[in-house]
Amino acid sequence: MSDDIHVLIVEADFYRDISDALLEGAKEVLDKVGAQYEVIRVPGCLEIPAAVRYAIKSMEFMGGRRRYDAYVALGCVIRGETSHYDTVSEESARALMDISTEYCIAIGNGIITCENNEQAWERALKDKKNKGGGAAQCALDMLDLKEHFGLFPR
Repeated sequence: MSDDIHVLIVEADFYRDISDALLEGAKEVLDKVGAQYEVIRVPGCLEIPAAVRYAIKSMEFMGGRRRYDAYVALGCVIRGETSHYDTVSEESARALMDISTEYCIAIGNGIITCENNEQAWERALKDKKNKGGGAAQCALDMLDLKEHFGLFPR
């Protein structure tokens, strides 16, 4: 891996302190391999798939040339008192999976779903479960797999 890899990180602003911790882990992984990355923020996890799709669509306007080789989705969904948790967690994951298979993109899903704040921090912090770093590594691994199968542009 080298600096010719360009990654789009989409970070949800809802629970910004937690998503910022996820971002730290993702950046550390990408920095280790010399990947370049851009971070964009969206209001919440439901908006992450749309942002990824916007990026893909913008590449279509650039003559098929890929601007991003891989994508990392970062955010947090904490269960509340309503069923909104189920909608946000399920629909954001489903939409990311649909986009990844339809457009054959390498994506790491770092949207963590938790019962409470303590679980969120346990998953987000670099010195704990580091799910942001895991999502970035997943995106890089899927990019390697795409190259293995000769799928270009990356």
